[in-house]
Amino acid sequence: MLLLTTFPDRERAETAARAWVEAGLAACVHIAASGRSVYRWQGAIETADEVAVTAKTTTDRIDALHEALRVTHPYELPEVLLVSPEGGS
Repeated sequence: MLLLTTFPDRERAETAARAWVEAGLAACVHIAASGRSVYRWQGAIETADEVAVTAKTTTDRIDALHEALRVTHPYELPEVLLVSPEGGS
């Protein structure tokens, strides 16, 4: 299973990634280079620098990982995409 999200900066992304791996919620967390996001928030078009994060976990840990993200993420409404790969290695 993959959990994809974004963080406002590399420091907060790495803090979350380390906590998830140390707690056994994720086997690996990839933090990508910073990019620019354009989005609508509370009726206005906003732009912000963000880092993309991909956490790799198992189906039996995905709910706990999602909950850990929800309660500690700095955003009021963080983007969370859960992906169940159908193949790969």
